[in-house]
Amino acid sequence: MKAVVKFFLYLGLIVVALYLSGCSDSLKPKQKTANAVEKGAENNVVAVQQIESGLQQVEPVNENKGITGETIDVVLYFADENGRLVPERRAIKKVPGIARATVNELCLGPQIDNLLPTIPLNTSLLDINIKDGLCTINLSRELLTNHSGGSTSENLTVYSLVNTLCQFQSIEAVQILVEGKKVSTIAGHLDVSCPLFPDPELAGSI
Repeated sequence: MKAVVKFFLYLGLIVVALYLSGCSDSLKPKQKTANAVEKGAENNVVAVQQIESGLQQVEPVNENKGITGETIDVVLYFADENGRLVPERRAIKKVPGIARATVNELCLGPQIDNLLPTIPLNTSLLDINIKDGLCTINLSRELLTNHSGGSTSENLTVYSLVNTLCQFQSIEAVQILVEGKKVSTIAGHLDVSCPLFPDPELAGSI
């Protein structure tokens, strides 16, 4: 009788031991899987943080930084309140047709507050040609139709163009055309039918 009791007692202990051993083993893979998932989540968090950090280091595009690329300083002549031409230095983008770009800047007007524009409103450069020291510029009809008139204003308009263009070594004189044709005058006081040379006395020093 005692032998039978001992047999069942040992058998029960063995069953319990096997059960506990099996449960323990079955829990191990789950624990490993849970650890792997947790570790993967941590890696994802680190990766996201690295991406966000990298994005923060990239400088945003600023469209208002100004001119990009190589630039060149040019001199533009505008008017002051005393009826004289005053030079304004301006950095513009360096392009093959620098004389054309310079006249276009002159048409835009001054950037200094105490200076006045010399080119009538809405006047545009239609064409420009340089040959043997002569620069021929073809301007739109607004040069005539929008001009304010007066001898002083006319002189300032003409010589702001001539003095500005003659800063370049390849230009000695300027012939002004309007809509492709020569005109005798812009406002009735100054003959512009022939090539004009710069007037240093009308312009202030740079």
